[in-house]
Amino acid sequence: MNDKKWDLVALASIPLIMTLGNSMLIPILPQIERELKVSAFKVSMLITVYAVVAILLIPLAGYLSDRFGRKAVIIPSLVIAAVGGAVAGVAAWILDGNVAYWTILGGRLLQGVGAAGAFPIVIPLVGDMFNDEDKVSKSLGIIETSNTFGKVLSPILGAALAVWLWYAPFMAIPVLCVLSLILVIFLVKTPKKKEKPPTFTEFVASIRDVLKEKGRWLYALFAIGGICMFILFGVLYYLSETLESEFAMKGIVKGLVLAIPLAALCLFSFFAGKWIGKSKTRMKWIGFAGLVLVTVSLGVIGIFDNIYVVVGLFTLGSAGIGATLPCLDAMITEGVDKKQRGTITALFSSMRFIGVSLGPPVVSLLIGSHHFLLFGVLAASGAVGGLLTLFAVKPDQGDQPTSGGKRKQDERHIDRIETSRGYAPMRRKKSPF
Repeated sequence: MNDKKWDLVALASIPLIMTLGNSMLIPILPQIERELKVSAFKVSMLITVYAVVAILLIPLAGYLSDRFGRKAVIIPSLVIAAVGGAVAGVAAWILDGNVAYWTILGGRLLQGVGAAGAFPIVIPLVGDMFNDEDKVSKSLGIIETSNTFGKVLSPILGAALAVWLWYAPFMAIPVLCVLSLILVIFLVKTPKKKEKPPTFTEFVASIRDVLKEKGRWLYALFAIGGICMFILFGVLYYLSETLESEFAMKGIVKGLVLAIPLAALCLFSFFAGKWIGKSKTRMKWIGFAGLVLVTVSLGVIGIFDNIYVVVGLFTLGSAGIGATLPCLDAMITEGVDKKQRGTITALFSSMRFIGVSLGPPVVSLLIGSHHFLLFGVLAASGAVGGLLTLFAVKPDQGDQPTSGGKRKQDERHIDRIETSRGYAPMRRKKSPF
């Protein structure tokens, strides 16, 4: 890994900056609501629209990265994200009211377009860089830690910038994107493609075959990723609103409180990336334990309506989410052939963005209801994720996750691949799932 350390530094800057670009807004949403004179639901759309457009475009970005190369997609995506951040920042600076709101929303939409082709492509690129599964797992742990560290830093940085100017977090986005862009251009060396990229028809057929063969565990991991992000961003939105409305907590102090559970998320993400190695069994049970922890924490929070209980127990729950995320990344990256890796991991990233997009608006609608109902919904979501991990992902005796069903008898069959002289037999490499 030492020869790739600068590549990893540059790639780790992407999830860090993409996370900052979105999560820096969480602590200042109530302030944006006051400045623009819009409803809480409308202001939550600033998070949601970013995620929704990413959901729609991430699969396309995954295909383009498989077809034309990872770096060829990441670089223009960072430029688009920078432009979107600049549009939102300038609109907040020179416009007012509804006009400012809708223009900022448009800038956030453009920023989401850029985000779709940036962070989701980092995961398959890391998988391409290493042949050893243990190195892939550790590298993905670093990437996920960078992502979660961005979540730790974002409420503090967002609140600190907003003390100076309420729209300063928008202005910071293009600066951060340009920094990441420079690192990627000069430090990242992508592996050379040894095979001719597939046509779109061949690509669609191969994805269909992958989902048909491995759909059960893939769909389960997609759903678990979405659930983790739904819980995380939902509770963060709840804390942001509650700390300001009920405890008059603003600025850096509020950002520091929000950073407490996120620090636990970052720490456990880092250690989980080291613990799992290449053991699929370990990935499953660490992920399952993490989801049990977050479910129990949210359930207890629902019983005790106390801000100290909420922050303390959600810190434990965030540790559970932090332990789960690297396991999901590693299982998906190592379970899919490199030809389809970009698109399958992009679909996974889309599901995570669905969770991000649903968390704030759902909580904004439930926040006026009974405390137990709000956290009961969140705890039930965590329980669904735990059950999916327990029953849909089943490592076999050879330490290889399967879909839970009988392993297909034709895994050893001879595939026919087209060559310049016609068709030649080639034995398919046994899948780790």
